[in-house]
Amino acid sequence: MIDVITTEVIRSALESLSEQMTDTMERTSLSVILKEGKDCSSSLFDAQGRLMAEGANIPVHLNALGPCLKAMLKEHFPVESLEEGDVILTNDPYVGGSTGAHHTSDFIVYYPIFHNGQLIAFSTIFAHLAGAGGRDPEGWHETIFDEGLRIPPIKLYRRGELDEQLFKMILANTNQPYEQRGDILAQVAGARVGAQGLLSLIEKYSWDVLQEAIEAQIDYARERTKNQIARIPDGRYTAESQILEDGSMGGPFTIRLAVEVTGDEVHFDFTGTDPAMPGPQNCPMSATISATLFGLLALMPADIPKNEGPNSQIRITAPEGSLVNPRPPRAVYQRMALTHRIVDMIFQALAPALPDVVNAESCGLVYMNGTAINRETHPTGGDATGRHLWLNQGPSVGGLGASAGGDGLSAMASWMTNVATPSIEGMEIAAPVLYLQRSLRPDSGGAGKHRGGLGTIVKWKALGYDVKVSHTSQRFTIPAQGLLGGKPGATSRWVVNEGTDREYELPATGPTIDLEYGDTLTLYSPGGGGYGAPEERPQELIERDVRLGYVTEQGLSAYPTEENRSA
Repeated sequence: MIDVITTEVIRSALESLSEQMTDTMERTSLSVILKEGKDCSSSLFDAQGRLMAEGANIPVHLNALGPCLKAMLKEHFPVESLEEGDVILTNDPYVGGSTGAHHTSDFIVYYPIFHNGQLIAFSTIFAHLAGAGGRDPEGWHETIFDEGLRIPPIKLYRRGELDEQLFKMILANTNQPYEQRGDILAQVAGARVGAQGLLSLIEKYSWDVLQEAIEAQIDYARERTKNQIARIPDGRYTAESQILEDGSMGGPFTIRLAVEVTGDEVHFDFTGTDPAMPGPQNCPMSATISATLFGLLALMPADIPKNEGPNSQIRITAPEGSLVNPRPPRAVYQRMALTHRIVDMIFQALAPALPDVVNAESCGLVYMNGTAINRETHPTGGDATGRHLWLNQGPSVGGLGASAGGDGLSAMASWMTNVATPSIEGMEIAAPVLYLQRSLRPDSGGAGKHRGGLGTIVKWKALGYDVKVSHTSQRFTIPAQGLLGGKPGATSRWVVNEGTDREYELPATGPTIDLEYGDTLTLYSPGGGGYGAPEERPQELIERDVRLGYVTEQGLSAYPTEENRSA
């Protein structure tokens, strides 16, 4: 039998290889969302579609790659149909029901790896690419047909040769063909790095040794997961939450969850969740799986290997046709609204059983995309490629919930996102926009023994023409709730032309709006909930928060001590 040291060395090598794959894509891609936002993830699977290793990338991506791969092998490309040099591409959410990509801007590349003429593994990369195509790509959609070209699993490369005609057809259906071509080729390059790296490991250790090490790690992760689940008292734990709670776009809609723990197994049951909506905040089953696995594994020790092992102890029931398992032609572009909420619901449900490891509620989904024509570079307005994109500051940036271990993180991408915040300089170079403010939002974190993370204030000014803005934020009416006496965080706000006689506020979400040259938009993103009673917060931490501007004198009223009231 293989020794434990060799097993660990191989595990680390496979995880490092997964990181190298994403590094390759980020360094060779063209779009801001990849170069700056690093919105991509990589994994390695065996020939049966079992996860061998993954990079520490975007949680919502990672656990979707396996279900999509298994559906692809069953419905589109049986193992015997694959040849050395093939590269498979898809962006279709409705592969295998709804276990494909998460939306049409999410492209998945599967790179079959052959050794001695036999298919042994897959190198995979999941990435959010520039330019989805479709009607109003980032806006409010009613059907999947509004959201751009759907690409079922296809062979972009056959035996190592790029299908140029197919590639031209794909690029003809995007509003940013230059960036998308570069991004897809970067994605293939990253997957190729994974294939080459695995073959190098086989040359060093042999495929038999690698297989033994992988099986040992899967068994180890499974046993660790079973032991952790067994520590949760048997029972049925429930949670309920709403999206579009301000009533915008037909809301509110309700998600219901029951977490049933029996011995060393756990069942997540979404029965009772509302039917899919006529809008884009539906969550494909692949994203529901991702959020559910993340929510549970986040409560376990971080040193449990991320491979196929933990999945065998987890069962998920998501009613077909519901918000968490839609069917065509439902739109799905803003599925992140539900994934963040699912994680908070898992924490909320399990809080009575695991109070020391869960977090209070967090900011949820927050995003904004702006585009405009820069007439300095396109005097007549240009064509589709003349429209320049910028982001408010990356998706889902606000305050995270506090926990027993400390204060919530501030100005962070929420649970399922984990993307980098693009730099102001990068976005101002890429698009006609001027950022006027990007700062922490005082008093936005819920008070508690441990304070919730702070939201942000972001304000920009459009310096282009034909300005289009799509936006969404959660925690708009109902704030992120605290735990064990902790107070809620601040709600979100969107303000156009703040401080002028043309000022007005936006709802939580809605159709794309038109702005003019010189208009401004200000986002007040939500904060996270607090943990524990505010009166238990140490005085030195309160004084530090005031000194750093996290809490104002007015905000001190949330901490009911005699000393604070006198201050």
